[in-house]
Amino acid sequence: MTFLLFLEIFVLSLLGASLTLNMYFASLKYTSPTFVTSLTNIIPSMTFLFAIIFRLEVVDVRNFRGIAKIIGTLTSLAGASIVTFYKGPLMQSLQGAPMHIRSNPVQQNWVKGSFLLAASCLTWSMWFILQVYTLKKYPAQLSLTAWINFLGGAQSAVFTLFIQHKPGAWYISFDINFWCILYAGIVICAVTVFAQLWCTKQKGPVFVTMFAPLSTLLVAFLAYFFFGEELRMGSLLGGAVIVIGLYILLLGKEGDGDQIKSKDESFPAYDEEKDLQTQMETSARREAAQQDFEK
Repeated sequence: MTFLLFLEIFVLSLLGASLTLNMYFASLKYTSPTFVTSLTNIIPSMTFLFAIIFRLEVVDVRNFRGIAKIIGTLTSLAGASIVTFYKGPLMQSLQGAPMHIRSNPVQQNWVKGSFLLAASCLTWSMWFILQVYTLKKYPAQLSLTAWINFLGGAQSAVFTLFIQHKPGAWYISFDINFWCILYAGIVICAVTVFAQLWCTKQKGPVFVTMFAPLSTLLVAFLAYFFFGEELRMGSLLGGAVIVIGLYILLLGKEGDGDQIKSKDESFPAYDEEKDLQTQMETSARREAAQQDFEK
């Protein structure tokens, strides 16, 4: 662990944990769960664009797959625009739902929520790109997950001190809030981040983000049938367009397996035995040099 590597992990934690999630939760307060998960489907498209800029993704406009990548990206961005700027008619909520969620009209601010969510998606996409470079220098995904969560928690604590001055912000009641925090810490911050880091190393950042549409479908299903959330046609229509665009992009990436394998040479696997032997040889050379200097 060098100082420069620590700074890189610090920035990685800022992008993927504290800054991204705080803006994400704020946008969730001003909008709705279905709207948030629908708009976060632009993350794969934004990640794809960043991957092209940083030369992590190859686009050949002379063949079908390259054209499919471009069309899929543009289609996903169009769907995100529909979700943001078109609400549409309100769908009737399910009356027989076990629980009912009703947003507070006083707190709703769709413009502010959309802006915060767009910024969150931007930093989230940059997080996936930075993972590629950090994993080359620090290929231990499990301990990297611990570093990201530890530094992200510390950064969020600093944000809380400056933004929310009330002591109540630190109070945790042992009700549904406690179980939500426990679930988020174990499943989202630990298991999910570790799985994403492992998949990013194996398949690249664009492949990992392509499964985001599943969250949209699951959240819309749970919100409507179990929590009686009021859905808007704009969110459903935009979400459908985003899903179509993403799987057009997936069709274009179908033949990228060979390209990923060719890049694995710059992604060396961690050999613990070889690393230990190198450290021992370096230590032996230092001791020999020290003895010669003393003589």
